[in-house]
Amino acid sequence: MLWFYELDGPLGPMNAAFDGRGKLRQLGFGGLDPRKTTPLAPKEQREAWRFLRMQMEAYWGGNLRTFTVPLAPEGTEFQMRVWDELLKIPYGQTISYLDLARRLGDEKATRAVAAANGANPIAILVPCHRVVGSDGTLTGYAGGKDKKAFLLNLERGLPLAKQLELGLE
Repeated sequence: MLWFYELDGPLGPMNAAFDGRGKLRQLGFGGLDPRKTTPLAPKEQREAWRFLRMQMEAYWGGNLRTFTVPLAPEGTEFQMRVWDELLKIPYGQTISYLDLARRLGDEKATRAVAAANGANPIAILVPCHRVVGSDGTLTGYAGGKDKKAFLLNLERGLPLAKQLELGLE
């Protein structure tokens, strides 16, 4: 069973789902689907939710570069390999889909890497927003390119308040 929560942030509501062990399975943009509401979660999930919320607030404030929320994404073996590589991209840096494919040992797998990147169930913590086109352009992002730009600007040191002031949300 998954336990669903909603998180408010500068990019609008996000939805999170935790498994029975209190590990994060999903984090996505958009509010909670009312059909997925659950009764009060067991203590472990409530504590996991508070920990995620605390870390997200620190991230938005520019005070957290590495998340330590326990993760449990589900996907194919290949997707899991791609998502593991995403976790190795340093805060504030980007790589291309081609570079990501090369890291996995097959530069011909760029499209498959892009598809796995797009299927990432845990936004921000598994930083698929740090993958860009080979020429450095922002490419697709599940939350939209504006959110991707916002996240990259935040990680490059443009404070949240300044981005909001400039209307970059």
